[in-house]
Amino acid sequence: MSTQERVLSGFRPSGPLHIGHLVGALQNWVSLQDQYRCFYAICDWHALTSEYAHTEPLRHYVLQMALDWMAVGLDPERSTLFVQSSVKEHAELHLLLSMIVPLGWLERVPTYKEQQLQVKGRDLTNYGFLGYPVLQTADILAYKARWVPVGEDQISHLELSREIARRFNSIYGEVFPEPQPKITRVPRLPGTDGRKMSKSYNNAVYLSDPEGEVRKKILTMVTDPARIRRSDPGNPDVCPVYTLHKAFSSQSTLDTVNLECRRAGIGCIDCKNFLLDHLDPVLAPLRERREAFARSPDRVKQILEAGADRAREVASATLAEVRNAIRI
Repeated sequence: MSTQERVLSGFRPSGPLHIGHLVGALQNWVSLQDQYRCFYAICDWHALTSEYAHTEPLRHYVLQMALDWMAVGLDPERSTLFVQSSVKEHAELHLLLSMIVPLGWLERVPTYKEQQLQVKGRDLTNYGFLGYPVLQTADILAYKARWVPVGEDQISHLELSREIARRFNSIYGEVFPEPQPKITRVPRLPGTDGRKMSKSYNNAVYLSDPEGEVRKKILTMVTDPARIRRSDPGNPDVCPVYTLHKAFSSQSTLDTVNLECRRAGIGCIDCKNFLLDHLDPVLAPLRERREAFARSPDRVKQILEAGADRAREVASATLAEVRNAIRI
């Protein structure tokens, strides 16, 4: 058994992944593969907490997420890639942890009430939505993960997982390490309309987009609203395209765009083409690898099944300790 410290993270399969996911999480996940024993879960049970009445595309999204993950460089030989629902130990640990978590802990989670107000067209008064932090904790503790890569806005969620681990240990004895955050720089990339890039806003550049579609989306992006004519000086600080430059372009390009935009030395189309010069080389190899995996969907399913077998081996050992500690 590997002695490497373990990392656990995952995504809900609620739609295609975009370049915001790439720079905000996936590139970091890839970099962790050689230093840690990484477990990356496609969290289909988590998707049900809000999409329980809209499950038709779920299996398709699971497959598409696996393709995106492997396209960006998550290697099934170096990381364990699996579907959450294929490892039933997550559900058992969720049940056992739910017995000891005070209701007030869940009701005070900031996103619980926020999303109930923000998410339209969904009834989120179900237990699954209230209790998703317990399932999230089970995902982490099933592997005794030492590290969980998160952005700064997610630290409070992980603190609840640590509180649950501490409570279990105080009642039944030391079983779980307290998972620690591995803070990652998570830039909030703007979408084509200037708002936060999101599937729900229909403003995202997806990892699965063909080259022509990426070009079309970038060339039609909104820019500095005060720059109406080509001869008007612009302000890169308020331009969504310049924010994408910060994520993908070289420093020399950033400097050129910053200078020439302010003195109207370049137009917005010039600026967008400079961005494409840097974005295309990032996305082209991803697109090529994705297409190669997509031609063998059975192979992708086998990779996820093999990952679930490896994950289950670790999780079942943890659950044996848990049952012994609880004396059931």
